Amino acid sequence: MQDARDSFFVALRTRLAAINPDRTIVLRGQIRPGILVEENELPTAFQPADAFTLHWTAMAVDAAGPLPLVAMECQINYATDGTSGSGGMDRGRLLGAMDGELTAALLTETQSAVKKNFSGVVGTGAAAVAMATNIFWSTPRFAPAKTSGERLERTATVQLFAYQEAGEL
Repeated sequence: MQDARDSFFVALRTRLAAINPDRTIVLRGQIRPGILVEENELPTAFQPADAFTLHWTAMAVDAAGPLPLVAMECQINYATDGTSGSGGMDRGRLLGAMDGELTAALLTETQSAVKKNFSGVVGTGAAAVAMATNIFWSTPRFAPAKTSGERLERTATVQLFAYQEAGEL
């Protein structure tokens, strides 16, 4: 299941970076594409502005087939405070731009990617190893935008599916 989550994150990160290379965040002193996975970062009390944060919330396994089919729910949270030059009054336009970027990343190409094993890859420069199956995902469901102080926020939910391969954790 970790391989499927990692593969989804990397596919989405790559697509979002191609759609808007200027959407970046500074995290621990490094400039990165504007997407992160909550469970892979240090705990924080706030949602970063103008970035996408993935949260894995639910999981189900159907063991009836030759390979178990795992379904996982991913909530993608994002928010904007608007720009200071506009006094934050461009929040709706900026949130709409993020809606478009996420929609394009999830739906423009195929709604699938090769599942890869990233174990032992982080920090080594080695390439991830392609596995025998793919991951695939549903069309996103967008919750209504909500206001939190000066911030405008939205959550999109996607169902991720992957076959559990032999020996995979």
